[in-house]
Amino acid sequence: MKDQVATLKKLNISAEYIHSGLHYNDVKRILNNALHGGYELLYISPERLQTRLFEEYLPALNINLIAVDEAHCISQWGHDFRPDYLKIAQLKQVFARTPVLAVTASATNEVKQDIARQLQLKTPTLYQKGIERKNIHYTIHYSERKDNDLLEALGNNKGSKIIYCRSRKTTERINNLLLQNGYSSVVYHAGLDKKVRENAQNDWLNNNTETIVATTAFGMGIDKPDVRLVVNYDLPEHLEAYYQESGRAGRDELPAKSILLYNQTDINRLEQSTEIQYPTASYLRQVYQAIVEYLQLPIGVEPYKYYDFDLADFCKKFKLQALPAMYALQLLEKEGLWTLTDTAYMPTTIYMLANRAELDELAHRNRDLSY
Repeated sequence: MKDQVATLKKLNISAEYIHSGLHYNDVKRILNNALHGGYELLYISPERLQTRLFEEYLPALNINLIAVDEAHCISQWGHDFRPDYLKIAQLKQVFARTPVLAVTASATNEVKQDIARQLQLKTPTLYQKGIERKNIHYTIHYSERKDNDLLEALGNNKGSKIIYCRSRKTTERINNLLLQNGYSSVVYHAGLDKKVRENAQNDWLNNNTETIVATTAFGMGIDKPDVRLVVNYDLPEHLEAYYQESGRAGRDELPAKSILLYNQTDINRLEQSTEIQYPTASYLRQVYQAIVEYLQLPIGVEPYKYYDFDLADFCKKFKLQALPAMYALQLLEKEGLWTLTDTAYMPTTIYMLANRAELDELAHRNRDLSY
């Protein structure tokens, strides 16, 4: 949302976004502005829809279109189901005559039907572009020497590039490999400081560096049409993920390439990860009970309340392995038991561009602004 709003503002389109990390007063300010027609576009994360503050403002807002991005997240048949998306349909109770637009880049027939059902679209008009990207040349390459094959691919292709890796550790190693071999490269993953991530992303977006090495979450909402090469250093988790990641190449319709490197180790990992990603019912019950004890939740606890949660500390106290526990938490999230977020208490910050002399001059010319 942040990147899309920033792009819209550069185009002089008034837009704002509300996410779970915003302070109450900031949310109220944005909703007040929206109430008085301050924005053409207002972006909202789905979990915000059932907050008391949003429900107070909602009936008074002049909404001309409800647009649902990444609409496959509303379907339990989709590869990235998020329970909070199910709340979006409640908007139709308030805005019964407002048109609804649902967009996604990856939806099977089952998912498309489920999107329409969950959003209560009675006779939706379907606009569908074929999944074939004729301007992208796809290469699937078995490799026991991935580093060498990667360097060769980079040497044979000019322009902006993305290299996707499964782990933070691998992104760091590959980035160092590229730098050591004279390539312009930056690294991006969730373990980096927010400012470091922003600088890396901006350097790549502005073509100050050709290549960004990133974990697979990178790219959502990024508008960069001139990516000439996408390399999957590791085998993606599923076909939809591969289609989305490789599809970030050549969005300007000019020739581009997608290269996927894999070997037997990747195949073994995927086979093992299926067992980890879909734990047994007894393990899910174990994790659920552990969460209740860890957060000390009494029966009948108030919903929609945030709690501090440290995965490493949680796993240590209850003698759980981090990866299976994380997948269990995500599965239970999909069942609507809780919402996981890392932005709940992100403080609002302000960056002053003016110096003291400029502020004094402003106060002198505008007495009502001074204090």
